Order: sequence, then structure tokens, then C-alpha cells
Amino acid sequence: QVQLVESGGGLVQPGGSLRLSCKASGNIFRINSMGWYRQAPGKQRELVAAIASAGSTNYLDSVKGRFTISRDNAKNTVYLQMNSLKPEDTAVYYCYVRNLRSDYWGQGTQVTVSS
Repeated sequence: QVQLVESGGGLVQPGGSLRLSCKASGNIFRINSMGWYRQAPGKQRELVAAIASAGSTNYLDSVKGRFTISRDNAKNTVYLQMNSLKPEDTAVYYCYVRNLRSDYWGQGTQVTVSS
């Protein structure tokens, strides 16, 4: 019943940009945070960016200054604006919504940065 649908992934050249979107539907009530993980082949899943209910944000060090997380509460949507993309950003990106009860996950969207 709770669904997170991601969009915006794709293939881009190094230095390019993508905007990922994650639309949540269903009853999630008390949201602690929303954000994005990514997982590349041969690497562990890592937290890329998160935004708390109060609006504070946190970023993986390697994406600071390049990625921006934002949300639209009215649309139940979280975004990840990715600029100056690098090949090492290539991964499957998963959005999530977290509350005290559970984590809810998107289906994942592939981001490939290659020339």
C-alpha cells in the first residue's frame, strides 16, 4: 500500500546532470527522514543524502557541493539534483522514507555516468 516510485535515472556524460524524483503514496504518517542510498557493483550500499523532517540535510562527503536533496511535502516527493556527475557516481539509486515503524523503499533507478 505504501509505494515509492522513482524516476529520472539514465545515462549521462561526466559533468552532466540528472534529477531523481521519488513520489511516495499511502499512509506513512510520522516521517523521520527521507533520502537516497546507492549501490554500485562490488561496493556496499551507501547513504548519499538525507533530509530530516525539520529540514536538516546530510550528504555523503564525496557528493557534497554537487548533489542537493530537497522535498515537496505537498506532493510527498523527494528529489536528488545531481550535478557535475562523475563515473564513480554510477550506481543504482534507491530512495527511502523512514519512520519509527519501518523503512519504505523505492524500486531503484539506474544512474550511469560514462563517456
